Amino acid sequence: MTRTIALMTDFGLQDVYVGVMKAVMCDIAPNATLMDLTHMIEPQNVRQAAFSLMNAYAYFPKGTIFLVVVDPGVGTARRPILVDAGDYAFIAPDNGVLSYVLALLDDYDVYALSNPEYRLENVSNTFHGRDIFSPAAAHLAQGVAPTNFGDQLDDIVRLPLPELSQSEGVISGEVMAIDNFGNVITSIGTMSWQGSDRLNVMPLFQPDAVRIPVLVHDAQVSINGEQVRGIAASYGEAMRGELLAVVGSVGYLEIAVNQGNAAQRLDVAVGDRVELQTGDINAAIRD
Repeated sequence: MTRTIALMTDFGLQDVYVGVMKAVMCDIAPNATLMDLTHMIEPQNVRQAAFSLMNAYAYFPKGTIFLVVVDPGVGTARRPILVDAGDYAFIAPDNGVLSYVLALLDDYDVYALSNPEYRLENVSNTFHGRDIFSPAAAHLAQGVAPTNFGDQLDDIVRLPLPELSQSEGVISGEVMAIDNFGNVITSIGTMSWQGSDRLNVMPLFQPDAVRIPVLVHDAQVSINGEQVRGIAASYGEAMRGELLAVVGSVGYLEIAVNQGNAAQRLDVAVGDRVELQTGDINAAIRD
């Protein structure tokens, strides 16, 4: 079976690093399909990579191997690992970059990438993407069993899960990401439409949580001293240059500016607090 290897790095595209990783994999697994998920993760931003991977992996065909190299600890005691999750496999440094994906998966096994047979002969201290991770991904694509790469591991590094809490009428979260358009993506989600005037919010990583109802027109989002009234279904519901709250493509609450940059306008950063006032559902029901 031909397998897909999807690459995510913080290497950018100016240097030769990504091309060299692909060359290594093509030499070992010439029939593998190589896909670029992104190489524009902010340098050393493990959390951004974890969030991006979580929102992308399920759109790939079953059997895909995700090669994630965002590795500020390269050359240190941090371990290279392989996660076998049945439908998907993940190869990455053990620095928490797989935390959010694994929080969504019920069944997986983790192995150390310690077998020298599946590395390049000369391993540098600064480019494990080439010398350890790429060969492992290629050998896995060629049918090497996960158990052959090294010992099974029970403990791996975990990032704290995104903040999300609820009190009466208020959902509190944080800025999880800022995309290339300057849209501010929050941890308040996943949101699903209930007609045109209501949303349900299912808290992330809480499959047994009660869905939280939100009145679309009465809702108010507060972020960095700014308030936004109502939640839109699309960016075009606001005038050009107008600030709006919107349900993004994967169901998270976003703050955007139609044809503008909300992050710059609001002067916000990843980790900043955001609050959503849900509106008076009981009053709406009585009406």
